[in-house]
Amino acid sequence: MNDAVDHAILAEISRDGRATLAQLSDAVGLSVSAVQSRLKRLETRGVVTGYRAILDPEKVGAPLSAFIEITPLDPAQPDNAPELLEHLTAIEACRSIAGDASYMLFVRVPSPRALEELVRDIRLAANVSTRTTVVLQTYYEHRPIIPVAPTTP
Repeated sequence: MNDAVDHAILAEISRDGRATLAQLSDAVGLSVSAVQSRLKRLETRGVVTGYRAILDPEKVGAPLSAFIEITPLDPAQPDNAPELLEHLTAIEACRSIAGDASYMLFVRVPSPRALEELVRDIRLAANVSTRTTVVLQTYYEHRPIIPVAPTTP
């Protein structure tokens, strides 16, 4: 980010990815064309990587979510679990972590039985041990990423 205006644009679209250029213009005090130009530049530079709809998991048939830690059964095996598990669409996120486990998966499934099947599929596909924590309730998620304010040199 180059300046406070870019920061403000990013903060606004982080809060509302569907904000119109006119709304962004009003929020940051620039013309629509200036906002459009800055937003395009932020997209080109890879600061803004996309826009997406956020779905209600219960309404789309995946009300059960869980965190699954995975650890290779053989520490000498290649570290390619993310690639081996990519085809499992119930895995919403795969993060490399520090600690006893190698990766933390976040998954969404329709039922406890589906979770059991997914855990089995993960173990078989990646030759890993697992530790699963079922989410009982989510208080907040998809919070806006508010960029760190630019510093003056």
